[in-house]
Amino acid sequence: MTDPDEREAAQSPRDVFRHPGFVRFWTAETVSGFGDYVTVLALQVLVVTTLSGTAVDVGLLGASRWLPYLLFGLVLGVLIDRRRRRPVLIATDLGCAVLLALIPLLWWMGRLSLPVVLAIAFAYGTLTLMNDSASQSYLPRLVPRSALLAANARIDQSAAVAQTTGPIVGGALISALTAPIAILVDVASYLASALTLSRIRVGEPAAAPPAARRSLFAELAEGLRWVYRHRMLAPLAVATHVWFLFNSILGTVFVAFVLINLHLGALHLGITLAAAGLGALLGSLYSTRLGIRWGAGRAAIVANLLMPLGWVVIVLAPGVGVAVGGAGVDGRAGFPGGAGADGGAVLMVVGILCLGQFVYGTGMGLENANTLGYRQSVTPDALQGRMNTSIRSVNRAMIVIGAPLGGVLAEAIGYREALWIGIAGFVVVAIGLAVSPFRRARHGDEGTVP
Repeated sequence: MTDPDEREAAQSPRDVFRHPGFVRFWTAETVSGFGDYVTVLALQVLVVTTLSGTAVDVGLLGASRWLPYLLFGLVLGVLIDRRRRRPVLIATDLGCAVLLALIPLLWWMGRLSLPVVLAIAFAYGTLTLMNDSASQSYLPRLVPRSALLAANARIDQSAAVAQTTGPIVGGALISALTAPIAILVDVASYLASALTLSRIRVGEPAAAPPAARRSLFAELAEGLRWVYRHRMLAPLAVATHVWFLFNSILGTVFVAFVLINLHLGALHLGITLAAAGLGALLGSLYSTRLGIRWGAGRAAIVANLLMPLGWVVIVLAPGVGVAVGGAGVDGRAGFPGGAGADGGAVLMVVGILCLGQFVYGTGMGLENANTLGYRQSVTPDALQGRMNTSIRSVNRAMIVIGAPLGGVLAEAIGYREALWIGIAGFVVVAIGLAVSPFRRARHGDEGTVP
């Protein structure tokens, strides 16, 4: 059970802003997160429109971005645990800014192609792998363990706002300036994040000297044992891996479903994705309260039951029938419709998609702070990097498989049929958590024996 001090800390999210360094960390995460949502949308639209790609190409883009997690994730987790984490965050932010700036530059030079975009996405994914591992491992050094649920909830809330505004701004920028130029917003956000992180003055333990370190393999194995032999973390990790497989299928199919099958534009896509951000904001606002009342396990189960309900709404959305405004997927058509489609029909379809994304996002907002906060709270500081990258590496490996698989399924059996497969996978995840020991997980379980 959670003791009174831990319960009070978890119920007071505002208190986390009193901890030195957290405000700047939260600001950096929020700024770069906003830019990321613009870039994700811009890259997908760029592949479909500027480069005349297909659903399979969108899947390859997702696979390229997440492939580094599969190839390097476990090793980088060990290396992150051996180093101070703030310098890693700053260096990777600057590296991401440089890589993303190459896309509009190469487009302006007429040298941008799908293989080039995939190569940049792979390099970008390698840097974000390092950044993600260092970020999740750095947070427990900024706030006490009793405040991790509240701190993650605050980060989720700002991320939800970014998820809401980022796709809308991205869709508008893409329509007005083209997808490659819109990516410059994320370049600026990474530079601002690096500057903000450089001003954090919270000390970190000195890195262990090389002579005191064990072999890379021994440290890697220690991290894997911690995660997959832990009574609570093991079922959570496996369920998360399965969730990422089917979520990547859904995410890949959804982009092509909206742009190609429903004949909507980039702005419409951005609006529907923004609805998920609104839902995530709602879920994150209640994540702390419900996590303490229900426990991390039950909160995660409820969240994983909400998400497939949202996708059921989406898969039942009717088609518009023709390209909006006669412009198709290039995102330049006016909203809500034009000569090629009835404006009321377009509004109805977009509204249905928004409702589904809102329910889906609510589940994600409720789930993330509870599961991530729990993982961080039960893991020793020396294992944070390896715990995070062990789980995230397999998660991203699932994306490497699921993203192209989603594209193949969409073209082989149809968009809606592929979406139903993803929905079935989400239901399996919820049932798996409900019958596992993790259903009893509660915040404050730092003493849980693996």
